[in-house]
Amino acid sequence: MVLCVCANMQLSSQGTAHDEIDFEFLGNVTGEPYTLHTNVFAKGQGQREQQFRLWFDPTKAFHTYSIIWNPQHVIFAVDGTAIRDFKNHEARGVSFPKSQPMRLYASLWNADDWATQGGRVKTDWSKAPFVASFRNFNADACVMSGGAQRCPAGTMEASAAGGSGSWWNQELSGMGYRRMRWVQRKFMIYNYCTDPKRVAQGVPAECKLR
Repeated sequence: MVLCVCANMQLSSQGTAHDEIDFEFLGNVTGEPYTLHTNVFAKGQGQREQQFRLWFDPTKAFHTYSIIWNPQHVIFAVDGTAIRDFKNHEARGVSFPKSQPMRLYASLWNADDWATQGGRVKTDWSKAPFVASFRNFNADACVMSGGAQRCPAGTMEASAAGGSGSWWNQELSGMGYRRMRWVQRKFMIYNYCTDPKRVAQGVPAECKLR
């Protein structure tokens, strides 16, 4: 079976200069592992892809895929383990998705022009309909209404017990960072920061920053 349809969860604002944070499972050929694709757009600029082949088969059971988005970090996590941390380096001239409210979207869409083997493999529509299942959705977030931001009580207060605070000021602990780096060494299959085609045009500024 050839499946070039993406199952995705994303946060996105509107317009050409939109912000966007993507979690996507790319299509595959039967028997091959699934690729988890992540991307971050800020002010309409994307092409910040990192891809992973996870340490489990995502079709066998439900798993928890989380996005922690706050003024300083976009952290992608799988079953509580961070796999990527896109940091705010606006002070160094790097755009960061911070100024636009975003909505959550979940969908299936045809991406056979690029998703499977660079677009060489096309969707087998005889296998339709394609199904993606989601459950136990949860959001802890501020809400924009009438141009004003409303946040749950305590959102911007630091946590006295844990020290890391709520999601508003959450960042990776030393252990969390080391665990993320282990995941990236073992399971990352693509990183825009090391793509020869991208690097030839100049290494993106954030790739040189920690």
